Amino acid sequence: MSFKDLNNEPQAELLQRSLERGRLGHAYLLEGEDMETLETAARTLAKTVNCLKPARAGAQKLPVDCCDTCLPCRHTDAETHPDVHWLRPESKLRVIRADQIRGLLEVIHLKSNEGGYKVAVLAGADRLNTQAANIFLKTLEEPPPRSVLLLLTTEPQRLLETIVSRCLRLRFGTGATPAIRAEDRAWLETFSQMAAAEANSLIGRYRLLGLLLKRLAEKKASLERDLEERSPLKHHEEVEKSLREKWESELSAAIESEYRHQRMGLLRLLQHWLRDLWLQTLQTDLELLHFRDLPGLRELSGRINAQQARENLTVLEQAQRLLLTNVQEALALEVCLLKLRL
Repeated sequence: MSFKDLNNEPQAELLQRSLERGRLGHAYLLEGEDMETLETAARTLAKTVNCLKPARAGAQKLPVDCCDTCLPCRHTDAETHPDVHWLRPESKLRVIRADQIRGLLEVIHLKSNEGGYKVAVLAGADRLNTQAANIFLKTLEEPPPRSVLLLLTTEPQRLLETIVSRCLRLRFGTGATPAIRAEDRAWLETFSQMAAAEANSLIGRYRLLGLLLKRLAEKKASLERDLEERSPLKHHEEVEKSLREKWESELSAAIESEYRHQRMGLLRLLQHWLRDLWLQTLQTDLELLHFRDLPGLRELSGRINAQQARENLTVLEQAQRLLLTNVQEALALEVCLLKLRL
C-alpha cells in the first residue's frame, strides 16, 4: 500500500507535503481509533523514505510516495527491512519495557545498513512504562541524523506529556463518519435488528452477548493468522533457540496487543450506535447520525427515553475502562449488556 491508497486521510497528504519540501520531522505521534490504519500509515512512510523507485514531486523532485514493489518496500511490508524496526508491547502486562527501548536505541543510532533512513515504529506507544518512556525521551530530544521515530497510539491520553510535546501529532480518521469495514457494518446491522426484536428480554441480552463474543473471536482468529504470516518465525525456520523464543514471545504479545485494539474498535462502533440511539430519542437532526438508516434504531428509540439512552453511553464507557484492567472479558461485557436499556 502507498500514500495514494490513503486518499481519504488528510494527514497522509500533510506527510507528503513535508516530504516534498524536504521538511520531514524527526518524530511523529500518529493517533486514531484504528491501529491498523496507523500501522499502514507508518509502514507507508517507512517505505517511501527508503524506496528505490519513489514517486517524486516539488522543485527538488524529492520522494513523496513509495513504488510498493521494490525490494526495500517488500522487506518493509514483511517487517524484515534492516533499517525499519518495529516495537510492540510484550510480557503478560502488555507493556513496552526499558530493555526493549534500549535495544531499539542501540540499532537506531547505528549507521544505516542500506544508506537510507533509520525508522523506528512504536505500535502501542501508550504502553511504554515509565522507565522506558524516560529512556526514550533523550532520543526524542536528540535524534540521530536521517532517522524517523513513529509513535502509534489509539489512546494518546495515556502518554506522558513530555513524550507528546516532542512529537508532531497527526490524527487519522478525523471524518464525521467512522470508517467501517463492510463485515463490521453487517455485524452491527444484525446486532441492531436483534436488539430491537428481543424487546429487552433476559434471553435476548445473552443472545446479544453471544453475537458480540463471536465477532470478537472471529477478529482474534483473523489477526492471529495475519500476524503469524508476517512473523519472522514463518520465514526463518533454522534459527537459534533463544532467537526463536524471543520471536515467539513477541508474536504472542503482538497478538494480545492488537486484539485489545480491535476489541476497543468494535466497542467504539457500538458507542457510535448508542450515540445515534440517544440522538434519535432527542428527535434531533438526522444528519447528525452516523447510522440513520440502520434497521432497529427507530424502534428502539420509541421504547426508551433520552435519559435512559444517555445512561447507556455511560454503561459502555464503564465497560471500556474495565477492559483496560485485568478483568475477565466475558464478565465485563455480560454486565454491560445486562445494564443497557434497550
